[in-house]
Amino acid sequence: MIALILNSGMGSRMGDVSKLQPKCMTSLNNNETILGRQLRLIQRATIFNVVVTTGKFDVMIQEHCHTYAPELEYVFVKNPIYDKTNYIYSIYLAQKYLHDDVLLMHGDMVFEDGIIQDMIQSNKSCMAVCKSQSLPQKDFKAVMHYSIDGQRTDNFIEQIGIDCFENAYAAQPLYYLKKKDWELWLNEIISFCERKQVNCYAENAFNRISDKCLIYPYEIGRRVCGEIDTCEDLYVMRERI
Repeated sequence: MIALILNSGMGSRMGDVSKLQPKCMTSLNNNETILGRQLRLIQRATIFNVVVTTGKFDVMIQEHCHTYAPELEYVFVKNPIYDKTNYIYSIYLAQKYLHDDVLLMHGDMVFEDGIIQDMIQSNKSCMAVCKSQSLPQKDFKAVMHYSIDGQRTDNFIEQIGIDCFENAYAAQPLYYLKKKDWELWLNEIISFCERKQVNCYAENAFNRISDKCLIYPYEIGRRVCGEIDTCEDLYVMRERI
């Protein structure tokens, strides 16, 4: 299995916090960083191969990974046009390292110990969702598949996006993807990028093939699992963990 951590973004919504270092190196509690916490929990889940996409702060991220979790095997893939593309293009650049089951997360994800183990043990491709959380305005939502008679089945996710509000649950960009499903998604990502569609989310590619690449909702309930996009998010997350 491979853990894929997307760290090629600029983190501009964090203001001064991300001017001199990447957002993923922001401290949480007890001097542990977002990235350091991710690596610790990845290793605890007995995943030892990690692919990290980088951008502006590539060398700093590499040194941070080797300092926090030197036992892990790393591949670092720099997106040279990180400021002109979205992470779909970073995944495209890393494609040759990603032919296995994949644990995919954004570099600003903070989650509780045990969540990724439970997702893996579900033995099916899944995305973290919270059915009881009110729908965020700007973050990801997952639309559930409906049966022919109009009843929500919750069998699999039909669409993922920030503008999906109807029949949707709040969702987090934390995925466990079985190889067969991931390769379907990856092939569509490749198709998007080779058509120069590089400024959209990777989820836009997923939405084209969601009837074949079956990703199921994994309910996180009240457990901590969320992105840190702003300084306000950071303060809240520090309190929660």
